[in-house]
Amino acid sequence: MQLRSGPGALAPPLLALPAALGLNGAAALADNPLLLGAVLLLLVLLALVYFANAGSYFQDPLFCVFVVFSFVSAVDLIISLEEDGFISGFAEVYVREGEPYLRTAHGIMICYWDGIVHYGLYLTMIVAMSQRKSYRSLGLFWLGSLVMSILVFLLGNLIGKYSSNISTAFLLNLPYILIPIWVGTRLFQQPRAVPYLTAEQIEQEQRRWLHQRPHDLVLVLVLLLVASFTFFRGMVALDCPADSCFEYIYQHEPYLRDPVAYPKVQMLIYLFYFLPFLCLCIYALLCPGCSWLPDWSLVFAGAIAQAQFSHLGSSLHSRTPFPYQTPEDVWWSFLTTNVLYALGPQLLALRCLHSPAFFLPTAPSRLLGGKKHQ
Repeated sequence: MQLRSGPGALAPPLLALPAALGLNGAAALADNPLLLGAVLLLLVLLALVYFANAGSYFQDPLFCVFVVFSFVSAVDLIISLEEDGFISGFAEVYVREGEPYLRTAHGIMICYWDGIVHYGLYLTMIVAMSQRKSYRSLGLFWLGSLVMSILVFLLGNLIGKYSSNISTAFLLNLPYILIPIWVGTRLFQQPRAVPYLTAEQIEQEQRRWLHQRPHDLVLVLVLLLVASFTFFRGMVALDCPADSCFEYIYQHEPYLRDPVAYPKVQMLIYLFYFLPFLCLCIYALLCPGCSWLPDWSLVFAGAIAQAQFSHLGSSLHSRTPFPYQTPEDVWWSFLTTNVLYALGPQLLALRCLHSPAFFLPTAPSRLLGGKKHQ
């Protein structure tokens, strides 16, 4: 039966580990290079975090989540490197027979992102725990990135050309939907790191009109462009018969026609979730006191960063069938457009982090509460 528990090679090392440590453990490890590498990575990781601070991390329940997920990220990196031919003999049999969708360009790209970006975030947050520092902002960025990766991967598998490979083991993905919900709840409950500002300073900042805040004016224009492009690509994904949509999908982003369905799912998530959020962001930049924006801008910044990396990499990767690869004559325009598209949410998140006064509530009680949480 197929084993499955999340994007990337999440299930095999974790579920096979107890069997490998039985009477035939040595033989099992010797015959399974992926399992052997996974066990060694886990042991090294546990040793590093233990000797760094003698187990004091366990005061935060999210420590265990980040350790296990960082172990999984290392395994995903092994899979992506093997699929691109940099290493061999670790996961070829499992990926070919157990999860063939990991051999797609999208599967390789999400493994790279998980093995590099997510792994770095896990280690950074663990270090922040050891130093009793806040990791809330990093955690929200990671949360958006992980949720976007899971949603596109799972929905693409369900409706794409690999849907016939789905078995009852697909239900093992459920923990990787529930765990981020629990982690996200805890992250949002952590106190927000807000600089001390008096009520007069906040009121003075919030009295300024948009033309008196040139950075926000530029940001609003950028978000309007991002929203327009989001709507256009959503129409393309929905097979709009307009000539501009037809020309775009065949001459600029033929990857949107790939039967694996990941790019279409990605564009529809942009259209139905990211586009309304962009409209709310523009409203928050015009009307003061939208205290929800700093947190959610981080979540969406992580989601769009992960999504655009996977989309860009998959469009250009050799594993994508040639008719669906981005034509060479539009590479630079394609890269420029999509990089700038990903940059918009990152600029918004940075603006909210460094100058949050415009978004803070003006009630004195809330201000006092924020001061206590510093």
